Amino acid sequence: MSDMDRRSGLVDISSLCARVYFSRPDSLPRSRRLPPMLQALYSFRVTTVGLVGGLGPESTIDYYRRILDGWAKHDASSSPSIVIDSLDATLGLRLVAEDRQALTEYLLGSIRRLTGAGVDFIAMTANTAHLVYDELSAQSSVPMLSIVEVCAEEARRRGLARLLLLGTRFTMQADFYREVCARHGVDVVAPREDECTWMHARYVDELLKGVFLDSTREEFIAAITRLRDRERVDGIILGGTELPLLLRARVIADLPVLDTTELHVAAIVRRLRETAPLVASRASGQE
Repeated sequence: MSDMDRRSGLVDISSLCARVYFSRPDSLPRSRRLPPMLQALYSFRVTTVGLVGGLGPESTIDYYRRILDGWAKHDASSSPSIVIDSLDATLGLRLVAEDRQALTEYLLGSIRRLTGAGVDFIAMTANTAHLVYDELSAQSSVPMLSIVEVCAEEARRRGLARLLLLGTRFTMQADFYREVCARHGVDVVAPREDECTWMHARYVDELLKGVFLDSTREEFIAAITRLRDRERVDGIILGGTELPLLLRARVIADLPVLDTTELHVAAIVRRLRETAPLVASRASGQE
């Protein structure tokens, strides 16, 4: 702190906060302690999640609400620490279709911004973005939480063996869900090409734009019923984070539903609640 700051009575808050953050409050000289209210604010090391959002906007909003609701079930007196970096869904889809390396760089830009904001771990609020999850995770300096891994673990926990995957065409026709689920002893099947085509069209032209029609819901339910009988599946992966906003039932056509948003959010909330306080609650300033 400069002489001018001392003469004017100004306090270098950032310096003092750092001392309180890394020290027990009663280990500091009384003259260098924060006021009691600020000590209370800095008495806990809060874990922060960074969300790569916007892919699309409706599901990002759903994530935010569900994280708050999930947190409130444990502690309604506080709120979790969340940082959201919102991307352009239209650009993201174009990059998925045309240039996977550019997609990786686009998502890495979001990851770097979130890392710079001080988050402790990162989750992407879209399934399709997990096409390049391995590349992103390898280059991220903070841990990432995979929606696919969380889904596969839950499928194994429930004893499900053969799952129908729904989502964008990119997700349904890619191998990343099949490969991760296979490591957990679970088979994944996708609709036929013609079925993927109309499902993708509904997803991009309606769901990503926040349009959820009863007629589209009925189309999906009819398709799930046909696919259940044809593919002999014992469960459904809603492998697009807009799908749970259209298909809200936990059982469809007598098949259990794996809501990937719900499973991912539950894992996020668990991770957020793992960190214990670093500083004793006697941060009241009393000796």
